[in-house]
Amino acid sequence: MEESGHRLGPVCDAIARLLSPHAEVVLHDPATDEIVGIWNPLSERSVGDPSLLGELNELTATGQDVYGPYPKSLPDGRRLSSVSAVIRDESGKAEVVLCVNVDRTAFEDASRILAAFAAPVTGQPRVLFEHDWSETLNDIVADFVRERGVAVERLTRIDRLDVLARLDSAGVLSQRRSVPVVARALRISRSALYQLLGEARKDLITDADTP
Repeated sequence: MEESGHRLGPVCDAIARLLSPHAEVVLHDPATDEIVGIWNPLSERSVGDPSLLGELNELTATGQDVYGPYPKSLPDGRRLSSVSAVIRDESGKAEVVLCVNVDRTAFEDASRILAAFAAPVTGQPRVLFEHDWSETLNDIVADFVRERGVAVERLTRIDRLDVLARLDSAGVLSQRRSVPVVARALRISRSALYQLLGEARKDLITDADTP
């Protein structure tokens, strides 16, 4: 870290500490085109080195005096996401340019790991799971809440009647000791489950008798 006597020095230090070790924070003097402060120097630059702020002229501002995020690279090939802000004095003149350069390596590695976990997996052998009604229960409830786009706790009474009808049709509720497991999955009491199940089955019979 190379401290800067500039009034924004503490701000730069705070940002660098928050994002450490993944970010470099740099203060540039646009008048001299030199670095006047740098924290966690990923680029191995130092105070007094050229700023090369001309690159900002090639960018379109994304906010008031804000540029980026835009891509950059380190000499060793690591890719950065950078954002720059022009800080003006009371007269409106550009006083310093504050840049934050974030090393994307750790985030890209994490993304690859997560993508590997999300890759398709081999289906469960039917001979092992065809009698595992708890798997069927989990699949039906998970599919249902995805369809509705709400958490289990926020399902309405109509929703619960619908999902119970699906579970009953799949034979889950005919399994021994399934009631407490289903009630727990739907976040309701056993008594509420029995009441809803009776209503769902009554509606099913009524629908079947309707010509």
